[in-house]
Amino acid sequence: MEALLFITAAAGVVSSPSSHEYRFVYEPMTWADAQSYCRRMNSDLATIATMEDMKTLNKMAVMNNMVYTSYSYRAWIGLYDDVDSWRWSLSDSGFYRTGEDSFRKWQSGEPNNWMSTERCGMMTGEGLWQDGPCSSARRPVCANITGPGVSFVLVQSGMNWTEAQSFCRKQYSDLASIRNESENQQVQQLVPAGTKVWTGLYRDGWKWSAGSRSSFSYWKSTEPNNSNGNEKCVLATFDALGKWEDWRCDVEKAFICSSTVVFQKVVSVKLEKTSGLDLNSAAVMEELLSQLLLKLKQGLHADVELSWRKQSDGNVFHKLKEKNPTSV
Repeated sequence: MEALLFITAAAGVVSSPSSHEYRFVYEPMTWADAQSYCRRMNSDLATIATMEDMKTLNKMAVMNNMVYTSYSYRAWIGLYDDVDSWRWSLSDSGFYRTGEDSFRKWQSGEPNNWMSTERCGMMTGEGLWQDGPCSSARRPVCANITGPGVSFVLVQSGMNWTEAQSFCRKQYSDLASIRNESENQQVQQLVPAGTKVWTGLYRDGWKWSAGSRSSFSYWKSTEPNNSNGNEKCVLATFDALGKWEDWRCDVEKAFICSSTVVFQKVVSVKLEKTSGLDLNSAAVMEELLSQLLLKLKQGLHADVELSWRKQSDGNVFHKLKEKNPTSV
């Protein structure tokens, strides 16, 4: 039996060196205005997913005479610091009722993400919250959940936030998640005066405007540094280093738009029918697509869509004609 399979896939699924098409725009805009402009053009601020993408941009900058010729050698890309993405370690556990995960008790001036390194939540002896470097060694407060109730335990050993999360999940339920003022007071009672402890609050941090899951980064050695306390957007530089810097989002700069390259291809699929199944049945074709898609996506990092292509008689599968034996 033979059928035609229609494949739609983002570049990178096949052997393309880059999964994006880029366009430099030299009219200076703020990061937000640049994002809006790109989206009106059916694209988005540039996603840079690989070193090949970065090399492509560097070549384009040279061709457009953008390399260190003036202060405009920087251009906005789609990376930004999502400062509102604070969430609890228990967020996906079903522990919260509606709205219970939104309680916050930040100390004045916090969170401030000092030097762009503070992405984990702490509580002080006064019961107020601060953000801090996740790599710091502090004692964690764990949550022990029993049915609808929860109790809290202060661990006596210092560890970084990731180690604290693993420890609490192994020994108890998780790092402490605080749903209201009453629970905040319970945790505060465990915190010795003048100290800070880990809670389960953290934030995801840097994200791409287009929603990509890419974790590629190309920072300068001293970046990101959030030097003025408000550097939440990213510029690609095209000087000798050609790396990234965090900047204030309201600065007007040139920018780069990108769109995902999509490949479409029709391929012939041959199947050997060994049972009485009707391969043109909608249920059978859907199951075959699911299995093919699962195999195709193994080890790939791009979106793939599959669909069957109907032929002139309205069917997808057709029985192959047997070849006549060669006469002697």
